[in-house]
Amino acid sequence: MPPPKKVDPPHRLTFATNSLRNTTFSLNNDKFYYEIVTRFWHPHLTKINKYDYENRAVTCVAEIESMPKKEVKVRFNKPDAEGEWIRASEFVKSEGGGVGGLFTSEDGATFRWKTHKRCLQLVNADDEEKVPIAEYHPFKRHFLVFRMSERAWLEVKPEATAALEKIIVSYLIVERRRREAKIRIKLEHE
Repeated sequence: MPPPKKVDPPHRLTFATNSLRNTTFSLNNDKFYYEIVTRFWHPHLTKINKYDYENRAVTCVAEIESMPKKEVKVRFNKPDAEGEWIRASEFVKSEGGGVGGLFTSEDGATFRWKTHKRCLQLVNADDEEKVPIAEYHPFKRHFLVFRMSERAWLEVKPEATAALEKIIVSYLIVERRRREAKIRIKLEHE
């Protein structure tokens, strides 16, 4: 009898930069390659582009619009048409005063972003054990001040790859909330 099949290892999407407006998420083999770009001529519109190297195609899978003094909006595009704009607070529903939130994938599964030891984790909202489906690992620096010794990365389990675009967009929204909350706290203490 053959041995049982090994569990597939999680995907490690590495960030090119620490920016939420201009970076890339990619695997080492570029099976998944997403570019997050904000052009200087559209400073309030961030596009999430997916690169398909086998077909040599680039598609815009989502857009995030953050106009000054207005609520952030999100839109998910289909291959043949643009989607409708929805408020980011409707897409990622905030829980109380925390930076995390809930969102629902296309197949009806509900996921929750939460912080654990100052790092973001994505868990299935129905899971009692709260096993992370995706987990953010921050960058590391040489001696805490010099150049990066390790880039930041997002660890995504293979069973969550069907909702990868929604995971990336929800991560960008939740991380923006977290960074803005950190800035507000610093300003309040000064």
